[in-house]
Amino acid sequence: MDCVRKNEREVERKLRANDREYNLSFKYATNAIKTSKYNPFTFLPLNLFEQFQRIANAYFLFLLVLQVIPQISSLSWFTTVVPLVLVLTVTALKDATDDIVNTNSSFTHENKWYKTCFNGLFVILSTTSNLPCYLSLPQGEVLCEPPNNRLDRFTGTLTYAGQKYPLDNEKILLRGCTLRNTEWCFGLVLFGGPETKLMQNCGKTTFKRTSIDRLMNFLVICIFAFLAFMCIILAIGNYCWELNQGSQFIVFLPRQDDNAAGFSAFLTFWSYVIILNTVVPISLYVSVEIIRLGNSFYIEWDRKMYYARKDTPAEARTTTLNEELGQIKYIFSDKTGTLTQNIMIFNKCSINGKSYGTTEDHTETVDFSFNPLADPRFMFHDHALVEAVKLENPEVHAFFRLLALCHTVMAEEKKEGEIFYQAQSPDEGALVTAARNFGFVFRSRTPDSVSIVEMGQQRSYELLAILDFNNVRKRMSVIVRSPEGKLSLYCKGADTIIYERLHQSCSKLMDVTTEHLNEFAGDGLRTLALAYKDLDEEYFNQWKQRHHEASTEMDDRESKLDQLYEEIEKDLLLLGATAIEDKLQDGVPQTIEQLSKADIKIWVLTGDKQETAENIGYSCNLLREEMTDVFVVSGNSSDDVRQELRSEEVLFVIIQIMTEQLSFSHAGYETSLCFHPCFIPLWSRNARYLFFILSPDLISSHVQTTAKLLNSQPLHSFISPTLSQAHALERSTELEFLKTACMCKAVICCRVTPLQKAQVVELVKKYKQAVTLAIGDGANDVSMIKAAHIGVGISGQEGMQAVLSSDYSFAQFRFLERLLLVHGRWSYLRMCKFLRYFFYKNFTFTFVHFWYAFFCGFSAQTVYDEWFITLYNLMYTALPVLGMSLFDQDVNDVWSFQHPQLYVPGQLNLYFSKKAFFKCALHSGYSSMVLFFIPYAAMYDTVRDDGKDVADYQSFALLTQTCLLFAVSIQLGFEMSYWTAVNTFFVLGSLAMYFVVTFTMYSNGMFLTLPSAFPFIGTARNSLNQPNIWLTILLTSILCVLPVVTYRFLLIQLCPSINDKVMFKVRQAKAAPPPPTRRTRIRRTSSRRSGYAFSHAQGYGDLVTSGRFLRRPAVRSSGFTHVGRTTTGFSPMGRSAGYSPTGRPQTAKVPDVEVTSLQMYRTIKDPAL
Repeated sequence: MDCVRKNEREVERKLRANDREYNLSFKYATNAIKTSKYNPFTFLPLNLFEQFQRIANAYFLFLLVLQVIPQISSLSWFTTVVPLVLVLTVTALKDATDDIVNTNSSFTHENKWYKTCFNGLFVILSTTSNLPCYLSLPQGEVLCEPPNNRLDRFTGTLTYAGQKYPLDNEKILLRGCTLRNTEWCFGLVLFGGPETKLMQNCGKTTFKRTSIDRLMNFLVICIFAFLAFMCIILAIGNYCWELNQGSQFIVFLPRQDDNAAGFSAFLTFWSYVIILNTVVPISLYVSVEIIRLGNSFYIEWDRKMYYARKDTPAEARTTTLNEELGQIKYIFSDKTGTLTQNIMIFNKCSINGKSYGTTEDHTETVDFSFNPLADPRFMFHDHALVEAVKLENPEVHAFFRLLALCHTVMAEEKKEGEIFYQAQSPDEGALVTAARNFGFVFRSRTPDSVSIVEMGQQRSYELLAILDFNNVRKRMSVIVRSPEGKLSLYCKGADTIIYERLHQSCSKLMDVTTEHLNEFAGDGLRTLALAYKDLDEEYFNQWKQRHHEASTEMDDRESKLDQLYEEIEKDLLLLGATAIEDKLQDGVPQTIEQLSKADIKIWVLTGDKQETAENIGYSCNLLREEMTDVFVVSGNSSDDVRQELRSEEVLFVIIQIMTEQLSFSHAGYETSLCFHPCFIPLWSRNARYLFFILSPDLISSHVQTTAKLLNSQPLHSFISPTLSQAHALERSTELEFLKTACMCKAVICCRVTPLQKAQVVELVKKYKQAVTLAIGDGANDVSMIKAAHIGVGISGQEGMQAVLSSDYSFAQFRFLERLLLVHGRWSYLRMCKFLRYFFYKNFTFTFVHFWYAFFCGFSAQTVYDEWFITLYNLMYTALPVLGMSLFDQDVNDVWSFQHPQLYVPGQLNLYFSKKAFFKCALHSGYSSMVLFFIPYAAMYDTVRDDGKDVADYQSFALLTQTCLLFAVSIQLGFEMSYWTAVNTFFVLGSLAMYFVVTFTMYSNGMFLTLPSAFPFIGTARNSLNQPNIWLTILLTSILCVLPVVTYRFLLIQLCPSINDKVMFKVRQAKAAPPPPTRRTRIRRTSSRRSGYAFSHAQGYGDLVTSGRFLRRPAVRSSGFTHVGRTTTGFSPMGRSAGYSPTGRPQTAKVPDVEVTSLQMYRTIKDPAL
């Protein structure tokens, strides 16, 4: 809060280079960042304060205070102290471990800068240095804006040698950046530590709690209310008993005053609060934490979620959300790097009306040995293209010359012939690498030149202008002068954009190229059109002068530049098109298919354009080919959109979608707005309005005229790419968007920003009672990951930002299937079984006290031995229930994959809910009555075999607690579906431990050692040797479980669940499932155009021509003088990093890829299910 108030007071920041005394006078923040929660001095008080904020812990602390009051307590203090101290200790150790691990992770790269970096420090950084804080120009005095979280702008001035220089965002480097393309630079620290924009933008990580946690808190409050209700009833009973029967005991229980009955009732109320405290289980929370920790280890130990190629195991970064993995209803996924590999491969191309790359036999690759500068990792299969290059086909040469010149890629050549490309976009890296292999090698660049090697000859082109890319232009161009003095403009961009600017003489070539683009789109490739034009020298000089004037304008600079770009980028001549494959990750289509069968809705939120996202949707089985017609709403105003949505064609499709829910009757018909799964809207950023929900009246008016045509028409899909997220997420339209989207089986949102991704997730969380999961691999997915109930990070090509912000992480999208359908479902099932059984055993234990109160004069006497009360939850029943909660499973992972429908009960909260809790309480009430009244009746006026009396309090207490332990153990056996040696040992071992402890504590030696603590001397050996005692134990155990067995038998026979059916099939199979069948890949033929996604950012053209980033000139070569081929490549940067970093052949199938779980199991559709 001090930092916030300080920032509010600070209007501007003043700094002097290396003048520490002057800078310290302003008391700016140091570079230290605190991410730890505790320190050695604050750990104990702060942790105890946090733990006692839990209602249960505070309640037991209150009980401990009551137990030190002799007039109230009928139990010894240790019955509460022992479990309370154990719970607090275990939780404190867990919190300390988590804090230490998180702190070490956060400070791995930061500690060395704590004492060395401060505001105003003048530093020199090398290429390999990670920048720890903000840097600016070297010396002088800086006056700038105060610390803030704005990343898009910076305002300041540098005063140096009497001159003032402007400081803007381009002269600022962010904390965490890496210096590239220059050996060193000077810098001045402006902001440090918590004042850096990185920390200002981190956002507060919210504490995520599961739905079961929230339900348990509600149930604990209900239990408190029920406890107070029982204590009030017993206090009233004590008051009545004192009035009616109390006078008979005045002789040996003299009354202090006239109000003895009322005061006794008051004391009795608090006494029973202590005795019945076990109805609120103190060990519940610590047991839940142990179960979650164990299930987290299962995820990390799962070898089927280990990615051997990168030595990356799955990681559970939190231990509090495991059971939530079994309740996911909505998945929000990034596309690039999450569904795809983010490795771009130059696959096909069309040059001057001829298609290259489409071959029937892919066994033989092209030999690039004629080019010693070729990248050995690049592979191509069409030999015709290489022959065209060698034959010096002018169109082919112009095609690859354009690819070698029109880009913003940087080349590093530390050794002769070892070229290393750095590209903002993996698309550009793939294209430049393709040109390199076909003989047009990009070698180096300066701010005003580009050097390439054309078929062995070194050539340098003068770079006159870069017409940079942005999201509106969807293209980029360069203007260069060849060594011969020829002026040319080379342009590449989205095919629809380029086509609008072609010369009319290209119409025939455009038709042929369009056919090729449709073929490429059918294969799900990302396409790009290439064009050029020759420029007149005089015209270009005039245009360049106007360009310079527009670039120096302070007002409306961007629009003026766009007008100039539009002017010169017209009457282009078409060269051809490229087709790049962004390969899907292994198993993505199968994973999405399995998750869909589990009734999980998948939304893809991507920054790509509609065409690219749509094709990836088809490739990964998110969209289906049976969606034969696609309707696009393209209105630019509210009225246009409404008119298009009300058109007969769209209404006909909507009505057809509703036919499955339409029922006609004699009086008319009823409509239900439940849309078919093939109703797929796509959401785009480039238009102004989102969805309009059509009223039932409007739809009804068209039913009679169109219903007769429904049976003969194919399925349709509805796509709306023309609506804006910003308008969709406004308060006035967010509900309309959500209603429309939630009617769909899958949703694709195009051109979304990171903030909009988070807003979509928050919208679903706000209005839908469903659990959400967000999965991504890049920094722009962090906000979405933090917003969802569960965040999953993929450790891919784009760094570790997503992983560090996630709850779970792994290396491949396909592992999500196992995480949810196996680990998530098992965790949820185990947790629900644990809670049902835990409440059952504790309620049964406590309710026996309630019934006993009516037979002991409401005197708050306990029915059990005090040591049994202390050890019941800590020793006798702890391990069996933990064993069930850690090892139980209804079916194994193979059957879980074969029947994804097993996941649905978790989404519906069928295993544990308020209803299930109420049933558990009723069952406990019945069992407690059996456990009290059957032993009571059995021991009433009973004698031993030798004629001695056995109907005493201690013998009754021993019999009741023994019956209780057997009953809850047998009930646990019915709850468990999967018996292991560990489970069996825990159950039998706990019963054995009970008898060992009982005979030990009831022995003569313990009584002689401490008579007041061990009063039950000889009770065990005198009672447990009687046959009627064991007959009573058997009878009570049978009566306790008989209703459960009957209920479950009738339920399975009359209304079996999906679990019952699958478990029956498992018992019938008694063998492993049949071997999987391989699915053949069906090539999709479609007329949909694939769109080239410009994933690099705007501004790289200005960066290239500015000269602020360039190294000294790279090693030059006059031609193909280097002998042999060396490993080369390029290092991707930024959001879309990841072009072929593995060094493996890009189009060849790696033979040693491990078999995935998706290849091991096949889905069997059972008609009975």
